Amino acid sequence: MSQQQQPEADIALIGLAVMGQNLILNMADHGFTVCAYNRTTEKVDQFLANEAKGKSVVGAHSIKEMVGKLKRPRRVILLVKAGQAVDDFIKQLVPYLERGDIIIDGGNSEYKDTQRRCKELDGQGLLFVGSGVSGGEEGARYGPSLMPGGHSEAWPHIKPIFQKIAAKADGEPCCDWVGEDGAGHFVKMVHNGIEYGDMQLICEAYHLLKDVLKLSHTEMADIFTEWNKTELDSFLIEITRDILNYKDSDGKALVEKIRDSAGQKGTGKWTAISALDYGVPVTLIGESVFARCLSSLKEERLEASKVLKGPDGVFNGDRKQFIEDIRKALYASKIVSYAQGFMLLREAAQQFNWNLNYGGIALMWRGGCIIRSVFLGNIKTAFTKNPKLNNLLLDEFFLGEVSKCQQSWRRTLAEAIQLGIPTPCFSTALAFFDGYRTGQLPANLIQAQRDYFGAHTYELLASPGKWIHTNWTGKGGNVSASSYNA
Repeated sequence: MSQQQQPEADIALIGLAVMGQNLILNMADHGFTVCAYNRTTEKVDQFLANEAKGKSVVGAHSIKEMVGKLKRPRRVILLVKAGQAVDDFIKQLVPYLERGDIIIDGGNSEYKDTQRRCKELDGQGLLFVGSGVSGGEEGARYGPSLMPGGHSEAWPHIKPIFQKIAAKADGEPCCDWVGEDGAGHFVKMVHNGIEYGDMQLICEAYHLLKDVLKLSHTEMADIFTEWNKTELDSFLIEITRDILNYKDSDGKALVEKIRDSAGQKGTGKWTAISALDYGVPVTLIGESVFARCLSSLKEERLEASKVLKGPDGVFNGDRKQFIEDIRKALYASKIVSYAQGFMLLREAAQQFNWNLNYGGIALMWRGGCIIRSVFLGNIKTAFTKNPKLNNLLLDEFFLGEVSKCQQSWRRTLAEAIQLGIPTPCFSTALAFFDGYRTGQLPANLIQAQRDYFGAHTYELLASPGKWIHTNWTGKGGNVSASSYNA
């Protein structure tokens, strides 16, 4: 083989949309030679002639050519649409790869697909990694949060690249090995679910400031600026301030001209479905998904607004105090959201025998990603102190924080209810908190009802684990149900 034909690229990336291009430039900036490929090969030539000009980036016009330019073990990142496109590219890649080569799916794939792909490729001697990539365009270019999981033998071969290009928090890369098969994509899914919750919580705070206190956009932007100097310091609070400050060409706030119908790509929904599948009460993320669904009923809401009337009350309280109450309600609700997210991670780890490092996951989210915030440092500390912590609400720090916020949280919701302002995520967060701290819930009545109409049996407090049936009417008989549940 001549010198010109020697493999030169450290890694290849398939998919030259904005995220793919930015990730390639990021890797090139850190000293890696990257081979770029796209199904529409004209895009490869355009990229090399423009954004990648002068960078250590080479192009390929076929899968075969791309693989031929890679050093062994060959490392290929897919940044294509989740679903069939990933399977199609894997199918095209496999004939050109050898035992020990690595395929990395950096898209927002469903974790069950990643589990399946790991199993299928394992049988062919290939290593598969499903990696969450968060941070949007800017993160991909200058330092994303990376959450790789799958075949652990692949990690030593991708670690130098991933940890160099990742965002840094306190000098540590926001990237570490997450766990087996679908663990990386599961963690990314939960990250996105928490992101849904954070965004809805901020929107509820904005709604209260705007429609209860009637504040101007400049006043609201100033409040978010101040909040960002507190425990709420985060990327989403920062961009909310910037959005509220942004004026259209006519000098009016652009945000008020945007149609109030929120879109979604599915990861929040997947989180809520997983929570239902595994019986984990991730109520806040579920409610944030439903809030987007409700927002999409724009025409119906406009019709309903003409006939469904609510209170016409006016806020008469202490405005400064109410702003602080909203801040604390937002903070307390955020704590609940993350507590629920980590509950789901813990349950998934048990289901799939994943050895998840919860403090490490919090660190991965400290920088580069959409939910990055100072707050995550406290979560890392909590799990470092007690890796077996059942719930963040039981950690001494978070217990103290929620206690300090509780009265403000309740006042905020009481005011919102009295004035008819919907706060689904503030409300469900408090309901979860109250349910979690209640030693005796009314589910005993549900069990009695189930046994009454369906003979589903129940346990007595005095005899846990012993299931009995009562003939409640004297006509139902003594045979209990065993083949179904309701």
